[in-house]
Amino acid sequence: MMMVDLFVEGGKGLVFLFFSLKFEFSLYLLAPISYYWRSPRVISFSLASEDGELSCGYSSFRGKRVTMEDFFDVKNTTIDGQRVCMFGIFDGHGGSRAAEYLKEHLFENLLKHPQFITDTKLALSESYQQTDVDFLESEKDTYRDDGSTASTAVLVGDHLYVANVGDSRTVISKGGKAIPLSEDHKPNRSDERKRIESAGGVVMWAGTWRVGGVLAMSRAFGNRMLKQFVVAEPEIQEQKIDEEFELLVLASDGLWDVVPNEDAVSIARTEEEPEAAARKLTEAAFTRGSADNITCIVVQFHHDKTDPSKTDPSTFQED
Repeated sequence: MMMVDLFVEGGKGLVFLFFSLKFEFSLYLLAPISYYWRSPRVISFSLASEDGELSCGYSSFRGKRVTMEDFFDVKNTTIDGQRVCMFGIFDGHGGSRAAEYLKEHLFENLLKHPQFITDTKLALSESYQQTDVDFLESEKDTYRDDGSTASTAVLVGDHLYVANVGDSRTVISKGGKAIPLSEDHKPNRSDERKRIESAGGVVMWAGTWRVGGVLAMSRAFGNRMLKQFVVAEPEIQEQKIDEEFELLVLASDGLWDVVPNEDAVSIARTEEEPEAAARKLTEAAFTRGSADNITCIVVQFHHDKTDPSKTDPSTFQED
């Protein structure tokens, strides 16, 4: 069993924090995109499966933030004759530790779940919540209260499962139409507000709607102080892959805050290679004014092969 496992490491280095903050503030309105793109935290890759059915591109950069709190992960393997591909975006807040923990453990826990193949939705739900419990336990002796989103797309044979916690998002292009496969977890969503208030929490306006006046999302990993209200239970959607599936876009809110779903699909469809599509999307978000870390994964589906549930084992190969 072979896997490829790549990630963006979160921003570190307290020594440089105040110098970077001063330097970037002075260049905020004047620096060209190339200044920010030169950050050593930038990653840009293109990968392809050996059977040619999938290709995957990544692009991620710090942008105008002092630190990098976005992580991502990709895994590809075969279990019981079924091809399994996993793609994940993890956007940290209050620090990078929660997002980094998810990158290291979420898919690992999912693959170990005894019902991963037979009941993938259950496995996703339980793995998300157990990983949250494990992370909080690992941080119990610290004074930190990091949190993170997780938007993951898991392909098992010809079935796609998208699980989401927080405000990262996954969108597919099907027959040229943008279809969101996750809904952002915001405190002002009527169902989320009802759930929070039923648990004894409050949602209030503080520049935007926030749980307890603090957190601008209603579900997240970590966030120990708000855990009673800010759960890590994912919402999950399932789709069967067919000939109309063109591509999949996963991204942190650094993209989605300024690039609508339809625009993202339109931009991605103009590029032949997924890495070029991912990079073009992150550049578009930056030029449209995103002040956040921006991380994007683009997966292209190629339908000139056999049924993906019947293919030979494959791994992603870097171009």
